[in-house]
Amino acid sequence: MNTTRRALLASALLLSAAIGHNAHARPMTPEDVARIEFTGSVAISRDGSHIAYTTASRPDVTAGEDNGGLTQRLYLADAPMQARAYLPEDVSPGSIGFSPDGSMITYLWADSDDKRAVWGVPVNGGAPRKLAAVPEVNVLAYAMAPSGESTYLLAGPAPDTAREAEAGRGFNARVYEEEQRFNRLFVAASGTAEVDAAPRELEVPGHVDQIMLAPDGTFMVITSAPTTLVDDNLMARRPHILDLASGTVRVVETPGKIGDIEISPDGRHLSLIAGVSINDPAETTLHLVDVATAEITALNAGAAEAATDAEWMADGRLAVTVDVGVQSVLRFYDANGRLEREIDPDGLIFTRLEQGGNRLVALANSPAHPTELFLLTGGEFQRWTAHNPWLAEIDMGVQRAVTFTARDGQEIEGVLIEPVGGVPFERAPLIFDVHGGPEAHESNGWQTGYSKPGQVAAGRGYAVFLPNYRGSTAYGVDFSMQHQGDYAGKEFDDLVDAKYALAEMGIADPDRVGITGGSYGGYASAWGATYYSAEFAASVMSVGISNNISKFGTSDIPNELYLVHDRKWPWEEWDRLLEGSPIFHVDKAETPLLILHGEEDTRVSATQSMELYRHLRIRKPETPVRLVLYPGEGHGNAMAASRYDYTLRMMDWFDTYLMTGNRQAEMPGPRPMVAAVEDEGED
Repeated sequence: MNTTRRALLASALLLSAAIGHNAHARPMTPEDVARIEFTGSVAISRDGSHIAYTTASRPDVTAGEDNGGLTQRLYLADAPMQARAYLPEDVSPGSIGFSPDGSMITYLWADSDDKRAVWGVPVNGGAPRKLAAVPEVNVLAYAMAPSGESTYLLAGPAPDTAREAEAGRGFNARVYEEEQRFNRLFVAASGTAEVDAAPRELEVPGHVDQIMLAPDGTFMVITSAPTTLVDDNLMARRPHILDLASGTVRVVETPGKIGDIEISPDGRHLSLIAGVSINDPAETTLHLVDVATAEITALNAGAAEAATDAEWMADGRLAVTVDVGVQSVLRFYDANGRLEREIDPDGLIFTRLEQGGNRLVALANSPAHPTELFLLTGGEFQRWTAHNPWLAEIDMGVQRAVTFTARDGQEIEGVLIEPVGGVPFERAPLIFDVHGGPEAHESNGWQTGYSKPGQVAAGRGYAVFLPNYRGSTAYGVDFSMQHQGDYAGKEFDDLVDAKYALAEMGIADPDRVGITGGSYGGYASAWGATYYSAEFAASVMSVGISNNISKFGTSDIPNELYLVHDRKWPWEEWDRLLEGSPIFHVDKAETPLLILHGEEDTRVSATQSMELYRHLRIRKPETPVRLVLYPGEGHGNAMAASRYDYTLRMMDWFDTYLMTGNRQAEMPGPRPMVAAVEDEGED
């Protein structure tokens, strides 16, 4: 790793400089995006005396580091801006926690000769050691009993030696969706120097993907789906309460999707963030569950907001992060679900909460920085980490919330990033960055990433608008359901209405408006390049939809498409589905379109991008189009080099067609200009 990555956290003085004005500020670049580091996860000991966290980053391929995926490093935080690294750089820990007595930081890791297991490193110094494992398979999650004498292990399926032998002889055919093998749950003796070589398997229903142990160790909450299929994980996954003494299981019959689940300190209640019906697009409503009866009570049903994470305090209060439109708040409820207090975090956008001994920590970002660690102190959040001190060099565009009125009177909100230095008198070229889902939303936080032009675009003179169009969350269930049964209808009309609203505000040059997004945002980008081609001067589509009919047959979420998106099966409406498909409107396509897709995508098959590309090349050969496929990547890019490549291509495309407004400009070269790396030569 480079020197910046090896350094410990910035000092308070350096943080002050990062926040203040810098006379030598410069615009953000794709190379900057490639080296961003953030807080990945956090854990706090039961008594609150120790806080551990991980930093998350990818190799900086722009500086010559070898290509790779996300890696994490473990730190123990001593005070604001003070932390100690606890493991070698080549150890990337997952699922960090603390032993019940707080003496060890625990984590999942696989050494070079073994499967993923539970490891621990002493807080007060000492060598890491393996604590628990399941022979021959990876441990996926773990929970330690309060006594520390046993550890529950969620592990992968048992090895299929016969199948492996057949594959070794060339018989490696795969039967689509049939050869399912479920995860397993074990309990292993722990607390001794020797690893239990024969943990005991427990009987569990279905395919379990999450485990949580009650504070007194008497029961466990598991989440389970009837199959391993993604569709069932989304639509049929349910919480189960497993009595560890008797082995009996009670199902919590939630009506729809489920999100965060937490167990109260006295074991009497669960907090559950879930949908309110099978047709609710997202898990945004906070519920309390009575453990004894499995009865569910919604606490914020009907509110124009989205609960995102919860954490029970040691004194029985429930802390909950809630997104209200593009902002976040923190709420405290009493043990019976009555609202006690709400805290405005002064512009922070929460992503996670953890507590120990009534000490509450949060992971949060803002328009000025990616995700960092904060501690609630005296009703305010104190920043404890600063992973990217070089952000002090960056001149950023002003970021703010914007609301406009759609053609039918609906109020729509979004996040606007102005060009660095402000909007010029003649208005600015504008890039729409459209989120996926559409059951998701944009917050007024950090909005720059490999596929999100954000401050990189602002530094080049663009304005960027991130719209929470119809179907978005954080505005209530009714708003998120407005897109149902209306593919490419009012939801994408909202984008055009936003364009003209921003033009009327003196921000957007209506002749130089572009669009980008991934997944459902890729669908919007394809729609903007075809049906709404007259409105958009350039489009960058990622892992997007082009044909709603073939999408249904090639996606791994057909039931979700029916239940929370279209509310009809394709055979009930072939014509309408086709008319809502970008390929149907290729005859209108004059917008230069860059298409980016991972070859291994199972959510939206890469054939969706191939279809649109082929239709454009044959039917509209005069319209610039390019298809870029990323080998080994899925529904979004995970590897550092393919992410950097994506950013370069996206910005080159917009610079060529959007900044100039010339739709017939010559396409950029097929290979982007990557950062030059000096040859260090031989030692």
